[in-house]
Amino acid sequence: MLARVAQHISDRGGWIPFARYMELVLYEPGIGYYAGGAQKFGARGDFVTAPELGSLFARTLARQLKALDLPIVEFGAGSGALAEALLAEHPFDYAILEPSAELRERQRNRLGGKVTFMETIPERIRGIVLANEVLDAMPVHAVAWREAGIMERGVNARLQWEERPATGELLAQAERIRVPVPYESEIGLAAQAWVRTLGERLERGVMLLFDYGFPQREYYHPQRSTGTLMCHYRHRSHADPFAHPGEQDVTAHVDFSAVAAAAREAGLDVLGYTTQAQFLVNCGITDVLGEIPAEDTLRYAPVAAQAQKLLSPAEMGELFKVLAVGRGLSVPLLGFASGGRSHTL
Repeated sequence: MLARVAQHISDRGGWIPFARYMELVLYEPGIGYYAGGAQKFGARGDFVTAPELGSLFARTLARQLKALDLPIVEFGAGSGALAEALLAEHPFDYAILEPSAELRERQRNRLGGKVTFMETIPERIRGIVLANEVLDAMPVHAVAWREAGIMERGVNARLQWEERPATGELLAQAERIRVPVPYESEIGLAAQAWVRTLGERLERGVMLLFDYGFPQREYYHPQRSTGTLMCHYRHRSHADPFAHPGEQDVTAHVDFSAVAAAAREAGLDVLGYTTQAQFLVNCGITDVLGEIPAEDTLRYAPVAAQAQKLLSPAEMGELFKVLAVGRGLSVPLLGFASGGRSHTL
């Protein structure tokens, strides 16, 4: 990985944008973090996603999906845990689009013939697009607001930060963001482009996007002056994207205002935005938990622990958000029945 990055930087005159570096270390075929063979998800991996905690997340989400009664396309399905648990609840018409060949093989082994695997984004989509912790793994451009102007942060041959004047769409977006100077953060152009592409192809249905992040006013808060970049390595979080290239996850929080704006540009409506905790409560997570008798401690205690992690503000409940955008749906979504935060976008 180090040799590949060094060669790439050398071929481009000694500097590459951070977004390109992030793309290399995560997705370079065969050696990138998501393209290699290391365990990534769960207790033996580097981090735990909501579906990896157990089936409670999926069983609750299934209530929303069954109410919509539409085919599902899951993007970036990870270990396949979410698909497996959802299909155990209901025989959904389920397809997966997974860019990582290594992860796709794991999903095939786990799910067998229960799902259809897609190679590319369909030209026309009618149904539910499901993306759990996908946007945060898309390459972001690193930006610095300095006294001398707006700079793009990139990577030099010594694998260190180096700044150059921002240009193009990155500069245009950065100029619209009001922050104190000096200030460092990220702009997710790739996530915006992905949402626009899917939005243009979504004829009827909804995109349900689960991830950690903030609306723009909170994302670029004066106190968040060093950005949101985060790395995960063996269940330890740190902020050095150059520490273990190809062996660690590199992520950034999601600017949900920018994602919603990209969806609107593609002609979609914002159908709901709230915290993960509120979404799951609206979908009836307490009822799902209540299906197990509390006195049956051996069964109840592990599921109650899942609920704690999913709902607690100190865990995933507040930082994780759910954004729904769509076209052609006339029925209100169960997950946003109360506690909506669309006004903050």
